[in-house]
Amino acid sequence: MNVVPRDLMTEIPVSSADFRGAMRHLTGGVSVITAGRGKDITGMTVTSVTSLSVDPPTLLVSISRDASSFPLIRRYGAFGVNILAADQLDVAERFAGKGGLKGADRFAGAQWVTSVSGVPLLVGALSAVDCEVEEIVERHSHGIVIGRVRNIRNSTRNAALAYWHGQYVAVDQDEDAARLADVSLPVHGRRGV
Repeated sequence: MNVVPRDLMTEIPVSSADFRGAMRHLTGGVSVITAGRGKDITGMTVTSVTSLSVDPPTLLVSISRDASSFPLIRRYGAFGVNILAADQLDVAERFAGKGGLKGADRFAGAQWVTSVSGVPLLVGALSAVDCEVEEIVERHSHGIVIGRVRNIRNSTRNAALAYWHGQYVAVDQDEDAARLADVSLPVHGRRGV
């Protein structure tokens, strides 16, 4: 592999609009991050959750330092990751700020349980993960929050909510697998045909 020396490379500044446009091509699972305890709760819709380690179970989420969730995550040292099902679009929009709801008002219209750490977890989410903050790395406008997984509530549902090109889309394991099988294999290449 030939590597071009850095001093020979021409750096072209990347605009925020170009970067946002590029990131719209990246499909992301939709989750609601919950933070706080009791009546001092809030949350936000994100697509920036990823697993970090299996041993120990750890994940990370990128959160704007201006988000109302960020100071509560710092204060209480815990957060919830609620991976949304395809039919939970209303929850995603509410926690994204649609309708102007803030703080505890965003939790109305859905059923929640209190996790071991005290954060609210969504009943009926594909997975609801209770995390203890292990570390927060602040870079630019965001904090990369590393969370040690303390408890998980999984459902048996299999249709997820995703975000792609500025729109929410449903991803259904059974339906989409059947559609892919229909279009990906030539008829003569299928077994039993």
